Amino acid sequence: MNPVVLTIIISSLGLGTILTFIGSHWLLVWMGLEINTLAILPLMIRQHHPRAVEASTKYFITQATASALLLFASVTNAWTSGEWNLVEMVNPGSATLATIALALKIGLAPLHFWLPEVLQGLDLTTGLILSTWQKLAPFAILLQLYPSLNPNLLVFLGVLSTMVGGWGGLNQTQLRKILAYSSIAHLGWMISILHYSHNLTQLNLILYIIMTSTTFLLFKTFNSTKINSISSSSAKSPLLSIIALMTLLSLGGLPPLSGFMPKWLILQELTKQNLAIPAIIMAMMALLSLFFYLRLCYATTLTMTPNPVNMLTSWRTKLSHNLTLTTTASLSIFLLPITPAILMLVS
Repeated sequence: MNPVVLTIIISSLGLGTILTFIGSHWLLVWMGLEINTLAILPLMIRQHHPRAVEASTKYFITQATASALLLFASVTNAWTSGEWNLVEMVNPGSATLATIALALKIGLAPLHFWLPEVLQGLDLTTGLILSTWQKLAPFAILLQLYPSLNPNLLVFLGVLSTMVGGWGGLNQTQLRKILAYSSIAHLGWMISILHYSHNLTQLNLILYIIMTSTTFLLFKTFNSTKINSISSSSAKSPLLSIIALMTLLSLGGLPPLSGFMPKWLILQELTKQNLAIPAIIMAMMALLSLFFYLRLCYATTLTMTPNPVNMLTSWRTKLSHNLTLTTTASLSIFLLPITPAILMLVS
């Protein structure tokens, strides 16, 4: 892609997200979301492949539907209350509609059907942007609206998302679909605690972005999109395979890694709020997610492919001093011991 065009697209992505961050008027926030959606479409379709075209079309239709619902919710709220301010969501019907629209935008269950299919049609770099950066703007709106939203609806969406994310990833062999269901499960953890402790939602979002970025960067380094192709990674780069093992276990929430921290704190907060049954269901679904992460760990570090894989692989991964991967991998693995300090920062 032309560097000038790429610069304009990346700048537009940043502009859309920043507009949503700083906006207090519904139309300005909606405009930021639209810029964000339109800016990523050229990145999605740049492969000139039928699967990329299909993924871009599905993404555009889904996001346009969510934006229309969100605009309708804001107009309805302004009609009944006379307020265009973002935090003045006084109409319960508008708040519920806005919740559903934002759930569709980020891919929460039961509105998640587009996410695995879209992510499967993208390359790993664009998939990384879709799984991390594109979640920031909707969550910026949710973090401002959370006092007005229905907590029962949020907990229902959260528990259902953890169930779908856990069950959906079990029989997948494509790494991008596994990461899509992983994203759905993590989003469920974030949304379930939003009304009771928005600081924990922010902490979980930050850690999710760090761990998902590490995983995508590792798969991009291995040039792997399937489980059978990742099994040759230990022979190519043993150190990166060990880092991939630790990162995947951290994504699954296994102690003593960083990914255990948000799950532990969220379960503790849900129990304090007398929501023991949702907490138990989410903890059990986390075991399902951990199972398919363990499948990936087994394929990454404990097996060697018995037959040649039908794809281009290098005999030895090129060694490069990737500061981004080093930083995100370290944060994905070693943050649990400083949990008290992090709690002081976010509280």
